[in-house]
Amino acid sequence: MPLTRTTRWGAAALLLLTLALPARAATGLTQLAGIDGDGPVTVFHPAAGNARAVVKGPFTLTVVPDGVPLAGNGRLIVISHGSGGAPWVYTDLAIALVAAGYVVALPQHAGDNARDQSAVGPESWKRRPAEVSRAIDAVSRDARLAPLLALDRVGMYGMSAGGHTALSLAGGRWSPARLRQHCDAHLEEDFQACVGLATRLTGSWLDAVRLTVARAVIDWKLADASWYTHDDPRIAAVVAGVPYAADFDADSLAAPRLPLGLIAARRDRWLHPAFHGDAIRAVCTPCETLADLADGGHGALLSPLPPLGNGLLAELLADPPGYDRERETAAIDQAIVDFFQRHLAPAAPWM
Repeated sequence: MPLTRTTRWGAAALLLLTLALPARAATGLTQLAGIDGDGPVTVFHPAAGNARAVVKGPFTLTVVPDGVPLAGNGRLIVISHGSGGAPWVYTDLAIALVAAGYVVALPQHAGDNARDQSAVGPESWKRRPAEVSRAIDAVSRDARLAPLLALDRVGMYGMSAGGHTALSLAGGRWSPARLRQHCDAHLEEDFQACVGLATRLTGSWLDAVRLTVARAVIDWKLADASWYTHDDPRIAAVVAGVPYAADFDADSLAAPRLPLGLIAARRDRWLHPAFHGDAIRAVCTPCETLADLADGGHGALLSPLPPLGNGLLAELLADPPGYDRERETAAIDQAIVDFFQRHLAPAAPWM
């Protein structure tokens, strides 16, 4: 339908408001109680007030704690953290999204977070998409935030195990037994993806023992041949960063039910790109590649990067030599913001 003079003026006014409101808003930080027994939902949002330094574990954030929410663009983004993760390692992305007018909610995934790793892997993956849906419900019940949002078109971002969540919400189906098949065929090549942080291959004679034990555990734990999916019609655009994807039926994502953006890191030592994100990108013609980091490791999308110390986790998450974190982080965050700007129209009644 052609634009009339009235609709052109309306569109121009909406654009001006969208650009102006975030500029005068700080980033607020609020925590909501989860529902149905879920853990807390951390929310970043446009807020009134003066930002100040707030310490969260090893991180210092510049936010307005419990600030009065301000209207932004009327849209919500949910971020699904990686295995053993916490909200704070996505602060830079959350602040970039808030600056563009979004409210950003981060649920704590049960049994797979910084305080509790009792259900890492498929048991968590089965729960995570529903936890994202309930995080949306938690925001919808909050008297401060709900009036500022239209929840018919929600965006979702996930990294690593959170990327697995993202692929599920984009319409993908996965199976523990498919992961078993992958690990039986590619255990040495994708060892850390199959065994996590339990051990590593060192090139010694003990590797034969490690491989034998790993195969036995994998065959025992991953016998479930059921396919798992989750659909939430409120979610309208998804970004999967360095996703765990070897257990997906790639064909189920050849034509995702919604716009799907992918981010790859070529020097990822935890999730070998060829078996994970690249396998999805190879069949998904509509997918958008938002970033392909030639020098990025598995931790490239964590910002700020947590203190790593020594050991296997540090080796897997630390930036490889040559990775320009300062430049790349800003570019990645902007690419994610731009993706959601393209696919989530502002909710005009809330402006």
